Amino acid sequence: MIEYRWAEGRYDRLQALAADLVSRRINVIATGSNIVAALAAKAATATIPIVFLTGADPVKDGLVTSLNRPGGNLTGVTTLNVEIGPKRFEVLRELVPTATTMAVLINPNNHPAVVETQTRQAQELAHPLGLQMIHVVQAATEPELDSAFSTVIQRGASGLVITPDAFFSIESPQLAALTLRYAVPTISPYRDYVTAGGLMSYGGSVTDQYRLVGVYVGRILKGEKPADLPVQQVSEVQLVINLKTAKALGLSITPALLGRARQKSHRSPCVRNRYD
Repeated sequence: MIEYRWAEGRYDRLQALAADLVSRRINVIATGSNIVAALAAKAATATIPIVFLTGADPVKDGLVTSLNRPGGNLTGVTTLNVEIGPKRFEVLRELVPTATTMAVLINPNNHPAVVETQTRQAQELAHPLGLQMIHVVQAATEPELDSAFSTVIQRGASGLVITPDAFFSIESPQLAALTLRYAVPTISPYRDYVTAGGLMSYGGSVTDQYRLVGVYVGRILKGEKPADLPVQQVSEVQLVINLKTAKALGLSITPALLGRARQKSHRSPCVRNRYD
């Protein structure tokens, strides 16, 4: 049996959902790609095995004592979402070389340390990228997403970087629609955003990441202990560009960007490349 619990983007519900799962005496908990969910599960039980997926630092945030020797009842998979954050700004800057200001979209309900890192990262990148300003806009609900894009336009930003967040992942279709409605060049960590009609993504394969989580869940169900399973680090990154959307926005993909991508399929308006 698999018990599913979904917070619907409301991170304040995660602790209650985790406690509910623990009360059902389940054998293992798998959490989605959000450090808040992993921390809620850890707070709910010190005995039931937990397998997490996160783009944050699991050692710094207190999930495990070390990557090689997790200790306790948690292990999982980490991605390079935080480390490659600056690269998303660089790729978008390359696509819009005349930009003087950009914006970054952050979910204020994410873990405070994650929000602080994302905000600081954006502020520190403005000068190296030759920008006057990188505006921080926030959204934690669907209506706030529309308001965030409106704010981007009002502030004269020439591009928008979406930060890694589970809420933004599930709202990829809405974010893609807003990209076209407001005609704002936007880059996301998630390929689903591009598939839904968004402009560009730079990040790891969510499918591959969850597959690794599933493998660890299976090994634990067969008797292995989380403390003996090193935290896996996913280093593969994909660049995906929707050429149809780029044309609709009046953007020309630079030869350098095209050179870092390969045609995925003659039937698809996307190009992709993988960097190991």
